[in-house]
Amino acid sequence: MSGRRGAAGMGEALQTGTGTLAAGPPPRGVGIRIVGLAKAFGEVQVLRDLSLEVRPGETFVIIGASGCGKTVLLKQLLGLLRPDAGQILIDGAPVANPGQPKRYRIGMVFQSAALFSSLTVGENVGLWLKEHRVADDGAIERIVTEKLTLVGLADKKHLMPSELSGGMRKRVAIARALATDPDLMLYDEPTAELDPVMTDHIAEAIVDLKRRFRITSVVVTHDLNMGCYVADRMGMLHEGRLVEVGTPEQIRRSTNPVVRAFITTQTKGMGGA
Repeated sequence: MSGRRGAAGMGEALQTGTGTLAAGPPPRGVGIRIVGLAKAFGEVQVLRDLSLEVRPGETFVIIGASGCGKTVLLKQLLGLLRPDAGQILIDGAPVANPGQPKRYRIGMVFQSAALFSSLTVGENVGLWLKEHRVADDGAIERIVTEKLTLVGLADKKHLMPSELSGGMRKRVAIARALATDPDLMLYDEPTAELDPVMTDHIAEAIVDLKRRFRITSVVVTHDLNMGCYVADRMGMLHEGRLVEVGTPEQIRRSTNPVVRAFITTQTKGMGGA
């Protein structure tokens, strides 16, 4: 596949996002357009007439309770699932057209990190580069070190995944995705099962990468604080539909009863929304 070449603490997260793309280099990411997307599994309708546009270089966060269809949407962005109706366009091209060469690359960070337990950290990060023979061994080694440095793990290159904490494994997964030189990053519940300190590290890593590279990113999460912290814009997915889209501040102040209920649940014991 050819490429398309051309902080505040988490306790303050609900008030951090602005909805404006940060100053820095011009966006190098791709745009996404989703029109009338629907997907069912048997009798269960997971996505219903979902439409959305994500701007190049934007970090768009999709929040919602577990089981609301967030991961199914990511799988359709990847082309792993075909929609029953509707269409997804990335960089102007339909995702569901397998015969059309892609002008972009996608980096995926899985909820479980999905590292190979038999490979070292460095070998995991460099695996795609070696499989596709994009550079010689010396250049691959330099790329691996560079990407691990970006996530603060250059000194862990020779360790095995089993020797890392959960947060470190997630950061290795981010470095592995970056090694493909992506135009679009997809994050599936990147802070799931992490403690608050590790959650903060992952959120900071996502924000830092946004500032440095302006890659388009889609993050799905049920963690409202983290989502508000990293997002330019966000959408609330409920029963297969996007019931509200806006900046983090607009979402926080929404009067939509579904959004209010989600915020109330998330902020119990934190002094309110």
